[in-house]
Amino acid sequence: MHQLQTIEHMMMMRRIFFSLFSVLLILLPTAAGVPNNRTSKFDPAAFEAAMEQYVSTAAGLSPAEAGRFFPLYRELHRKMRGYFMEKSMYRHTDTNDDEASCKAIKRLDEIDLKMKELQQHYHEAFMKVLPAGKVLKIIKAESRFHRQFFKKSLEGAKE
Repeated sequence: MHQLQTIEHMMMMRRIFFSLFSVLLILLPTAAGVPNNRTSKFDPAAFEAAMEQYVSTAAGLSPAEAGRFFPLYRELHRKMRGYFMEKSMYRHTDTNDDEASCKAIKRLDEIDLKMKELQQHYHEAFMKVLPAGKVLKIIKAESRFHRQFFKKSLEGAKE
């Protein structure tokens, strides 16, 4: 009986994986803002350039301010990406295994705290090179950019 449940569980997980993978293949080109064809792919450099342009314009950064700010900003995001990658490993935790789930929850909480501490550290560094008002405008602009980007991605997926 236990083997049958395990096999059924594996089959269900396999179906979920392939379904999510299929959706991901459809959404990634759309999320990058490019036409949905087989040769188009998400372009991280174009995404980063668009975000930096949006943030720079929204915060009213001068070229000198942008030159001081964006190296720190890119450094923060490079470090945050490592945490996001680690968090993504816990998507596959078996929720039927309470011990594994407990460990995952505790580790995810630790990662969230580390991410927030990292953001706090970099916000302090940002305020050493820019006025606090501009730093807050940047934080808000980045959030707006991501919301608009994902909204466009979802609208493009519906077409």
